Amino acid sequence: MQLQQTLTRSYSFEGKGLHTGRIAKMTINPAPADTGIRFRRTDIGEDAVIEALAENVSNTARSTTISKGEVSVATIEHILSALTGMGVDNALIDIDNIEVPILDGSAKPYIDAIWADGFAQQDVPRRYIEIRKTIEIRNEEKGSLVRIEPADEFSYDIMVDFNSKVLGIQHAQWSPSITYAEEIGTCRTFVFFHEIEFLFNNGLVKGGDVDNAIVIVEHPVTEEQVQHMSQLFNVPALKVREDGYLSNLTLRFPNECARHKLLDLIGDLRLAGGFLKARITAEKAGHGINTTAAKAIRENL
Repeated sequence: MQLQQTLTRSYSFEGKGLHTGRIAKMTINPAPADTGIRFRRTDIGEDAVIEALAENVSNTARSTTISKGEVSVATIEHILSALTGMGVDNALIDIDNIEVPILDGSAKPYIDAIWADGFAQQDVPRRYIEIRKTIEIRNEEKGSLVRIEPADEFSYDIMVDFNSKVLGIQHAQWSPSITYAEEIGTCRTFVFFHEIEFLFNNGLVKGGDVDNAIVIVEHPVTEEQVQHMSQLFNVPALKVREDGYLSNLTLRFPNECARHKLLDLIGDLRLAGGFLKARITAEKAGHGINTTAAKAIRENL
């Protein structure tokens, strides 16, 4: 019998939000059994608490935001993914601003801080979410799919296709035989070079820089464009590598981008309210379809 788990102590992180650019301090605290994952906006008050549940999703543009009344927390998917991948049932997450810090663009900072300390078992059985019938969510316009099928244990399989010559078609998997902390949680977010100026001009990725995102150069660019990007990020001597990635980062895996999309999927589906016993298949998935799938799971419980 698998028991519920929480953290052995509190862990604090500080940094800027990817989209707002606002600095936030976030502390992940142990919580009693059956708490689940909850966020508390300490800048608003002790009662400004939001449960990490699909019915609280309020926005899925480039990240996942949950809201309750006037209280919102944005870009929650990486910390939810980390806690799920590490097997944490219960945590109270204090944050003093609207957006979770992006840190290095992956779940690695959480794993590096928490994993070595182990976890505190709680004398209550884990309440798995068991799927009784297949749930399938499609977005015909985007060609995306999330399918959740009954199974005795969890498995995730994702296909990523951006019609990109650089990325190609990528796949990533997670199951009990794959260690999340080593093979998924370390994978960083990514963006296409041609998207960055549009995102900046539309008030997004104000906290983006070359330390927290893989930049993919899909179309031919000029030296002047690369220098402009260097100025935006305040990093000199950026170059386009032969493999089509900007020279800011070295890939941790050849399919790091697919693995990051899997990281996001795991975090978004945690909004179903717990650990799934299901076979999950996803194609061209994003936060919108992921959270719709999480809502469908809760509606079918």
